[in-house]
Amino acid sequence: MLQTSPAPFRSILVIQTKFIGDLVLASALAENLRLEFPGAKLVFLCEARFESFLISHGIASEVVTFRRARTQGTTLERGKELYATIRALRRYRFDLTIDITDSKTSRIISRFVNAPTRVGYNPTERPLRLLERQPANVFARPFGFNGQHFLYRYLSPLEALGVEPRTMIPSIQPLPMETAEALALLDKHQLRPNAFIAVHAGASFEGRRWQPERFAAAITEIAGETGLDVVLVGGPDEREIAERIVARTAPSVVDLVGAMSLERLLAVLKQARLFLGNESGPMHMAAATGTPVVGLFGLTDPSRWGPVGVLSISLQPPMPCACMAKDVCRAPDPSRACCVWGLEVKPVVDAVREVLSRTEMRLDRAI
Repeated sequence: MLQTSPAPFRSILVIQTKFIGDLVLASALAENLRLEFPGAKLVFLCEARFESFLISHGIASEVVTFRRARTQGTTLERGKELYATIRALRRYRFDLTIDITDSKTSRIISRFVNAPTRVGYNPTERPLRLLERQPANVFARPFGFNGQHFLYRYLSPLEALGVEPRTMIPSIQPLPMETAEALALLDKHQLRPNAFIAVHAGASFEGRRWQPERFAAAITEIAGETGLDVVLVGGPDEREIAERIVARTAPSVVDLVGAMSLERLLAVLKQARLFLGNESGPMHMAAATGTPVVGLFGLTDPSRWGPVGVLSISLQPPMPCACMAKDVCRAPDPSRACCVWGLEVKPVVDAVREVLSRTEMRLDRAI
């Protein structure tokens, strides 16, 4: 179903209950909604830890939060969390809901919020079960505007609403205060803007993390050759990975893992000469600031999840790969497969050299 003449929506809900990388990509949808419906209240449903990031960077006017741990708990906990979330959302009396999570839970939320206009995907990402039904009354293609990247999945509701996009690329820039804090942090560690590589060695699942010892080998070679400093970034739960890398590298590696909020991380990534890391939220954050990226992928197809809008190289081992961790892998699910472990150090180092060369990086600029 295609709505060719956009209605004057005054209150819009975007249901995006996934991770920070998904929210970064969905920021392009949010920007287009803001431009098309000026003055409308744009509300995101997301996990609580992303609230301040979305509001401070203008991605959402307001945020309604949920607790992911509760949605994965007992039946009673799931029921209570779902009830509380729907009750909070119904107070807004939304004109439009856009479900880009496309899950059983998000469809329940969309159904009970019951806005007059409800956008959902047809077909859904996973077939509906016997007693499930799609509450949408405006249907978006799985990937709109003839794109294949997941960015176009998140832009597809615009096509369904008859809205012509005015921007296609996520762009999230740090606020002046965040930039000042990042510069002060870099100065504390004797780091200069545009003279360091930000490295993120974490990911949500073990199989998506390139081996720490290979990160260490690549970092050692790159730093020795270019004179660039290296900054490790990541969340508190990635401390062990960082420690394993630091133990195998020179003292010049600065470990900031677990030491920054999302807002400060964004500002640090903006100051980096290049981002090197696994397929992850920080990879998409770096790209959204305009920082060049070398991304490391396993079974996930880079053409669907790679960095967008910046100079980048995405690396993936030859497919199909010989399984390296049969007791860890859960193929064919890309998020649960360990194919990234098949990447060797040399192609990663070569990719970093290539990106630095193509952005006119020279040794004398870094020392």
